[in-house]
Amino acid sequence: MAHSLSAKKRIRQNAARRERNRARKSAVKTQIRKFSDAVRAGDPERARTELRATIKKLDQTCAKGTLHKNTAARRKSRLARQLNKLTSAPQEG
Repeated sequence: MAHSLSAKKRIRQNAARRERNRARKSAVKTQIRKFSDAVRAGDPERARTELRATIKKLDQTCAKGTLHKNTAARRKSRLARQLNKLTSAPQEG
């Protein structure tokens, strides 16, 4: 257990930052899930809209320092590849 005031404050700050970071990461995962659902449904228009929202959410989370910029870039690249695969697939009907 911390004894000095500065150590106690540091514990409080770390706890607050941890909660904020967890909330941001959870929001990113939820947004990615929405995009994945649109891709699985085979709806390119909805997927395009969700991708735009997902990229925005990743950039915001990255700017706050919760995610590393390369991690955000890698995830955006993978999601864009999924959308490209969906739109380039031969259309039925």
